[in-house]
Amino acid sequence: MQDVPLHFKTLVEIGDLIRRRVLTSVQVTQDILDRISGLDPHFMSYVHICTERALSQAAKADADLNRGIWRGPLHGVPFAVKDLCQTTFAPTAAGTTIHADFMAPFNATVIDRLEAAGAIILGKLTMTEGAYTSHHPKIPAPLNPWSSAHWVGSSSSGSGVATAAGLTFGSLGSDTGGSIRFPSAAGGLTGIKPTWGRVSRHGVFALADSLDHVGPIARSAADCAAILQAIAGWDANDPTAIDAPVPDYLGETGKSIRDLRIGFDRNYALSGTDPEVAGAVESAVAVFESLGARIVDVTFPDFEDLVASWIMMCSVETAIAHSETYPARAAEYGPDLVQLIEEGHRTTGLQTTRGLHLRLKFTESLATMFRGIDCMIIPTMPMPLPSLAKMSQYGEDPGVLNSILRFTAPFDFAGTPTITLPNGFDAAGMPLSMQLAGPRLGEAVLVRAAHAYQTVTDWHSRHPADPV
Repeated sequence: MQDVPLHFKTLVEIGDLIRRRVLTSVQVTQDILDRISGLDPHFMSYVHICTERALSQAAKADADLNRGIWRGPLHGVPFAVKDLCQTTFAPTAAGTTIHADFMAPFNATVIDRLEAAGAIILGKLTMTEGAYTSHHPKIPAPLNPWSSAHWVGSSSSGSGVATAAGLTFGSLGSDTGGSIRFPSAAGGLTGIKPTWGRVSRHGVFALADSLDHVGPIARSAADCAAILQAIAGWDANDPTAIDAPVPDYLGETGKSIRDLRIGFDRNYALSGTDPEVAGAVESAVAVFESLGARIVDVTFPDFEDLVASWIMMCSVETAIAHSETYPARAAEYGPDLVQLIEEGHRTTGLQTTRGLHLRLKFTESLATMFRGIDCMIIPTMPMPLPSLAKMSQYGEDPGVLNSILRFTAPFDFAGTPTITLPNGFDAAGMPLSMQLAGPRLGEAVLVRAAHAYQTVTDWHSRHPADPV
């Protein structure tokens, strides 16, 4: 088999080559920067590229290795971050024009932790406005490397595109209703939405604080495990960060899944789901069974009313997040974010409280379901990846959004983790995707199960062709 090009190797592979000094960080970083220079004018995945700083960081990473200092699997590896993570070395616009020139006085905690782990920050990645559904009208949307006619996922659009196109070895995204999982699905990538509070949100621009999660997007479960290892853990600057030990996530990827209990609710996962999506999930179930996992029938809690409340519940928190600039600078906002914030202003306390009660009931019911299983398997979306024409209805028709959120939003409401991974291709040649979902702080089991699946399948190792 032909060797994988350097830019499509996994993060863990590149980190090992750098550690063993087969390659230098400067060589790898320059290679990726050259690739960004050549290809990103087409893909538009970066909003800021930190060329000189990245090369300086890479030289320091190489010098550290020469002195016997190795900071872990991310040491010397080029990486990129969604442009809602505050940085002192580049503006943080969060997909807006209002904050285009904002220079933060401090780095987000996740930035400091990535750099402490030795990662080389290449730059900041394009995202939808304020991390909601659509890109600001004045900011070009990135193009999907698999097909420019198909959706890239939102809101971590640039994170998915850059990682899929070989313009970084991994990236950070954020997820309020599915914004790590949709770009992962669209790019044939693996992504983790961690437990709420597992990763600090200090210095991360909010869409809806109680729903927002920060996590990795990469090419494999092992890559995501290595990234999560670096960014997870308690943070004194984030009062919502969980004070609990961080497991050896990467170490979990070498463990067997024999007798692992994987829940499967056929009605939830397959009813109303496109046959191509359903077939790929059922094939994955068979793979897990062949690896020794036990498939357990479960009943997923009632979720329809909860998902239908997502826009309303998100809108109230979004209105709070934008209170300093909206309505004072409303004319500078795009139409979809305006629509969301206005709904937040209209929503009553009674409506919000009803939504909160739905959320609390669902969260407890989900925890009860997980007492009998280690994780569960579901699609990422009920349909194959939509075209851009279909997604033009995204911000206009709440029914379209509710349909897409069916398999993602429940776990944002509950704050429980999922891992998204590719499990096939549809008739149009676009990646298909599924999730493994787990109980609170269940990320270790998720990466173990996902890695086991990826050791016997190759969906995650397929890559799009470069544009001609």
